[in-house]
Amino acid sequence: MESFHEHVAEYRKQIEKGFISKAYKGLMEYVLNLRTYFKNKYPDYFVSGSVYFGYMDMTYFSFYPQSLGQRKLKVAIVLIHESMRFEVWLAGYNKQVQSKYWKIFKESNWDKYHIVPTTKGADSILEYLLVDDPDFRDLDKLTKQIESGTMKFIADVEGFLSK
Repeated sequence: MESFHEHVAEYRKQIEKGFISKAYKGLMEYVLNLRTYFKNKYPDYFVSGSVYFGYMDMTYFSFYPQSLGQRKLKVAIVLIHESMRFEVWLAGYNKQVQSKYWKIFKESNWDKYHIVPTTKGADSILEYLLVDDPDFRDLDKLTKQIESGTMKFIADVEGFLSK
């Protein structure tokens, strides 16, 4: 089993090569620009004031309409680093809200989106894969893919909750 010291030594080697730091910086700039895009295009929606950069595991920001916010629900646009994919998640403002809505979705047998198996240790209620293996050569196209999937996800969740 490797030690923390060995992990840091390997991290240093990889950082010295330069690829990881350049890729990470580019990814963070893209997510910041994506957040700004949503904020400017959808002024009536809530967009979090900052991006959660994470620990190289996930990076995300919140984006949701008033109808979900009134229910104490939020939507997160998430970059999963290890699998290099974008997802959209429905979550609660806190664990009580998350458990309440998880139960509503679970008991309805709604299968349009992945319902997490349990709320214990989970940050979401529903998850949807927006873009697997994104093509970062065309950022405008990638942004449109993320936007389209996110807006469909939000509309579907709003439709379900309005029944």
